Amino acid sequence: MPDSMFLKLSLLLGLLALGPHVCSWKFEDISKSTQNFRLCVEFAVFHFNEHEPDEYAYKLLWVGRSQRKMYSWIYLMDLELGRTICKKHDEDIDNCPLQEGPEQKKVSCTFIVDSRPWFTQFTLLNSTCQQKWGEELPAPTAAPFLLKNESLQS
Repeated sequence: MPDSMFLKLSLLLGLLALGPHVCSWKFEDISKSTQNFRLCVEFAVFHFNEHEPDEYAYKLLWVGRSQRKMYSWIYLMDLELGRTICKKHDEDIDNCPLQEGPEQKKVSCTFIVDSRPWFTQFTLLNSTCQQKWGEELPAPTAAPFLLKNESLQS
């Protein structure tokens, strides 16, 4: 019985020593060109368009911060989106021109996306968006999303 108690105590002490490192919430900078990060960006823009009440689609203009939480598949990203002349469900929004004049809108967003690359599943954990003149937009709610297999091909 004492050996079993010693083993349990050793295991507990080991977990306590490792715990802060394994459970860290620290985000580290990553390359913007990694495939999974790019898929998370695509998901965040898609999710923004689906939940934004505007009838026009927004497209990606710029990627600022690109980070990944240590020991996880959670990504943090700062994106700038621009309002296009295309409707949300039009084809090829990436090549759609931006609106100009009084209809022009740009939005700065921070997204936190949890991904499960082996299932091609993405969940928006948090988002904050502000229009360039500072008016805050409502944050979309968290929801899982599965990409089709053909979206993974480059």
